[in-house]
Amino acid sequence: MARRPLPRILSSSSVSVARSRELARTAADSATDVLHPLITISRGLRKLAAAGRARWAGTPKEKRGPALFLVGSVVLVVALIPYGPLLALITVMAAAAWKGHERAPVQTGPAPAETERLQSLYEALVPYFSVPEDPDPLFAHGGEWDKAFSEYEFDGTGRPSRLLIRYPAYFTDGEAPARARIEQLLHAKSGRGREYRFDWDEEGNQLVMTVLDPLATTVAAQRFVTAPGETVLGFTDGDAVPRTVPVQADDGESDATPVIWRTGPRSTEPHLLVVGQPGSGTTSLLRSLALQALQDGDVLIAEGTGTGEYACLTGRNGVLAVECGLSGALASLEWAASETERRLISANLARQAGRPAPEDTRRPLWILLDRPSVFGHLAASGGHCDPQQLLQVPLRHGRAANVTVVVAEQFDTLDTLSDPVRAHTRARAVLGPASPEEVAEVLGVPPHTTPTPEVPPGRGYARLGGGPVMRLQVPATPDPYDDATSDSHRQAVLELLPERSFPVEDRRADLDPAPVPAEG
Repeated sequence: MARRPLPRILSSSSVSVARSRELARTAADSATDVLHPLITISRGLRKLAAAGRARWAGTPKEKRGPALFLVGSVVLVVALIPYGPLLALITVMAAAAWKGHERAPVQTGPAPAETERLQSLYEALVPYFSVPEDPDPLFAHGGEWDKAFSEYEFDGTGRPSRLLIRYPAYFTDGEAPARARIEQLLHAKSGRGREYRFDWDEEGNQLVMTVLDPLATTVAAQRFVTAPGETVLGFTDGDAVPRTVPVQADDGESDATPVIWRTGPRSTEPHLLVVGQPGSGTTSLLRSLALQALQDGDVLIAEGTGTGEYACLTGRNGVLAVECGLSGALASLEWAASETERRLISANLARQAGRPAPEDTRRPLWILLDRPSVFGHLAASGGHCDPQQLLQVPLRHGRAANVTVVVAEQFDTLDTLSDPVRAHTRARAVLGPASPEEVAEVLGVPPHTTPTPEVPPGRGYARLGGGPVMRLQVPATPDPYDDATSDSHRQAVLELLPERSFPVEDRRADLDPAPVPAEG
């Protein structure tokens, strides 16, 4: 079938439209060329006027009068001399033309040093992302790095802070060892001492490497805005959880992203295990949990170190006991086991009778056990039972009885934890410097970032049940009786402490804030 030609009206109109556009574009270019000097001078005059305003704003008030007098004198002299105004106008126009021609160089690509670093990363990845059978390899020695690195950003030191890498589809990105080799290589080549996050897009064959900013350490202990049954373990990255809480930090009030741990009958991970190195902040985390739990519950503390880290809680309302010795810890944990059984029986009888659970069974009970390995060693040498055996009932039935168990231990004695503690503490936290293997041993999966060798106290990772691994920074909750504690952090902890239920002799009792007398 022969094609019919377009109607004359349509063909002629399209030609006229194209010709009109071409004429308009030519006229615009010609006008720009003609008016270019005027545009340059106008731009220069704006810059000179802005510089004059900035200079006048920076002049002290006491010097503005003499400055005005000097400028007026110069203008008067220029106006009186022959051809003075004309010369002044020519000078101003020349200065404006010179100022208008100044252009800041616009960098359209990476700097030479950045290009060299990207090429180095590209060459280092060639043995991992190429095979001899590939007819058109994306990674090849001497190849072009811009085909593989589509996006890149650098920090002030010239090191890459974000990098988007395209890799071949045949790379085994589903195998953890293969991905670990790539992450280790990028970590070493991009600069050590920083924390990197690697996001693998297996469907799109892309890898995004991002340098994470350090978590803020300026948040101290305080009353957090939470619902009943919620406890703040610490704070994490802004994109980790879709929730923020207002906090008061050293640099003012702001919104922070919390790691919320939910306890109680409806919690899927009612017990917590905290593991870290000495000085990593595990005791500070337990102290922070105790202060939050005392808002509407009771706390029982057994400290295996015996250093008096929880002395500030002794005798406070809601604190049932603070035990540092083996005999006191055994007695307190035996009572906790029997109390858990009593709560279960009372709640069961109330349900059978069609009544709500008694009030004393609904009040949360927290059992904080710090360094149980020390108690276990003392119990073995003295022929007593291991205190961890007394935790079986609270661990197994604590969720129904509204009993929460928190255990803190160090890495070097992690093998002394009993099977019930390992099985029932589904909420985990790792604090302090730790290798990916150590983090994976506690949390069940390796961290999503590269741990740094030096971290501040309270920095680590948290994982709630089968959820993702999140970075964690524990709020600063030091011992207020420690001489090395800052005044602001000491006062923050003292303000959260409940009133004493009975007098306790304490050489540092003068640190507690004096009670405010009632009016009237």
